[in-house]
Amino acid sequence: MSLYTLPELPYSPGALEPHYSGEIVALHHDKHHAAYVKGANDTLEAMAAAREAGDHSAINMLSRSYAFHVSGHVLHSIFWTNMSPDGGGRPDGELAAAIDEHFGGFDRMQAQLTAATVNVQGIGWGALAWEPVAQRLVIEQIHDHQGNVGAGSVPLLVIDSWEHAYFLQYKNVKADFVKAFWNIANWQDVARRFEAAREVPPTV
Repeated sequence: MSLYTLPELPYSPGALEPHYSGEIVALHHDKHHAAYVKGANDTLEAMAAAREAGDHSAINMLSRSYAFHVSGHVLHSIFWTNMSPDGGGRPDGELAAAIDEHFGGFDRMQAQLTAATVNVQGIGWGALAWEPVAQRLVIEQIHDHQGNVGAGSVPLLVIDSWEHAYFLQYKNVKADFVKAFWNIANWQDVARRFEAAREVPPTV
């Protein structure tokens, strides 16, 4: 059976300092992200056992568990590559042109994504995504690891708003973490994802 695996970090845990603590990166990747990978694999096994037994009485719980853990795995996998020790600045090329077209400029996009991330109710993520039906960039709030996201949209840049992502370094001031994130945003990775996302056909 095909299983999920924890990706290696594309840099050493301390490479993003001072903007992002190496201690947090290591804990976040090795413990939290790893738990989502294990949870996804464990849920697949539980689903297989349920099929074998012909007992789907727990299908609602298993379906929620699977979506939660796989979404957590996917979002964190994007998050790591969305950051770089050589990040920061602004995008260029077609990504920059699309941001200008859909948001009226980089500063406006940055302000909206910052607000979306900081103001997620409870726990979740802020995301710059490609929405294939309208063929445009959008900004979304992802509650928990799901919800409030357009079906079929493709996340390009995600910012983790869960407390485990920042609390050891930024305490309860989430806005300072999001402000620091922009100094390590990997626009080359976002541009690569943008190029690939535009090849995804619309769902309707």
